[in-house]
Amino acid sequence: MVRLSFYGGVGEIGGNKILVEERGTKIFLDFGQSFTFGAGFFVDYLQPRTLSMLKDLLEFDLLPRIKGLYAEGLLERTGIGYTEPEIDAVLLSHAHFDHCQHICYIDPKIPVFLGEGTKIFLECMEEISYSCKYGDHDYRTFRSGAKIKAGGMRIEPVHVDHSIPGAYGYLVETSAGVIAYTGDLRAHGPRKDMTEEFVEKAAAAEPVALICEGTRMEEVERRQNYSEAQVREKGEEIVGGTDKIVFVMRYSRDIDRFRTFYEIAKANGRDLVISPKSAYLLGRLIEDEHLDVPDPRTDGAIRVYYRRKKSGTYDDSDYYKWEREYLDRMVTCEEIRKRQKEYLMELDFYQLTELIDIRPERGAHLIRSMSEPFSDEDLSEEVLQNWVEHFGLEFHQMHASGHLSREQLEWLVDTIAPKKIFPVHTENPQLFKKRWKNVESFKCGKQLNFDFK
Repeated sequence: MVRLSFYGGVGEIGGNKILVEERGTKIFLDFGQSFTFGAGFFVDYLQPRTLSMLKDLLEFDLLPRIKGLYAEGLLERTGIGYTEPEIDAVLLSHAHFDHCQHICYIDPKIPVFLGEGTKIFLECMEEISYSCKYGDHDYRTFRSGAKIKAGGMRIEPVHVDHSIPGAYGYLVETSAGVIAYTGDLRAHGPRKDMTEEFVEKAAAAEPVALICEGTRMEEVERRQNYSEAQVREKGEEIVGGTDKIVFVMRYSRDIDRFRTFYEIAKANGRDLVISPKSAYLLGRLIEDEHLDVPDPRTDGAIRVYYRRKKSGTYDDSDYYKWEREYLDRMVTCEEIRKRQKEYLMELDFYQLTELIDIRPERGAHLIRSMSEPFSDEDLSEEVLQNWVEHFGLEFHQMHASGHLSREQLEWLVDTIAPKKIFPVHTENPQLFKKRWKNVESFKCGKQLNFDFK
């Protein structure tokens, strides 16, 4: 008998925590935090207490109350006594927080399997972020094609294309047959061949179950989405058609999008200006021979933007040790202000104040290469548009999603043809039921027993 329990990602985007059990072996597929995690109990400065974080989250059943899962030092006063690990492994699909954030709570003795690239991302985030602390773990890395053994189970990771390198789906072998897990994936990115390989292998395995993400499973697509090639084409039109500075917003870990605008900058004789955090991440990613990224320490087309800190004079001592590695690639607001047409500059939402010192010429461009807001009432969207209007910027929205469109999702499910479908990472599981008859209903935290006959 195979048991499945879903402790996150049920009727919501992200937060996947899927427990697979059979014959005494227990593995979790991902252990993330959803985008609305704890919203019913915590808001603004009302947050779980630092010294009793796990206790506060368990109080409201925001984490599963499972013995042999959590780190001993976090269990004080939770009502759960410490026991040696009863979980054989946690398998991470990729390094987005909605799939990995909550590993900070698990027992460090539990093996955490993850791709080589994912481990680099997690290490970088811990090194450059105050709040990102995953804890010590028994990390065990792999690449696509490897076979993993956890307890009595064998699992094959298969690479997929997503908006972050090092993303994987899994084929979990059980006595009842293979359980396929998509993680997050797309079929319109520069490496759609990897997603196609996952689908091919999953279909060949004739899975008894498909645990499938459905982020973009909607009646009507609410937002405009492009392929990465279309983002390149449209970005090229904007940058090549202006003699003013162009700003671009992207997700910091979207290396495909970095590469797109890096190539656009080079093609138009501009320098690409990035943040010290992006430079540090790229400097680490070049360690992975499978990732084709430029070295920000030596690439003449990359400059690193340093804002004033502490002394206000760009003194070396103003910056963290990890930031100082790129000081010889420094460009400042004064230099950019004088030679605006020479730059394509990445700009984070929380760096908008740098516009006050850069003083972009009216008619300069801002490209938001990220998802559009989910709601017209998004306050940050209103703030962004106020800045755009104030500085007279031309605003452009263009993004290639990291997730399958509904049409692509239907292709994936129809091609794999599983016996049962378990939709996760979606706000619309009912749309799966309208499209396929073999979709299972389940609730968060409820154990499901299947013989898959």
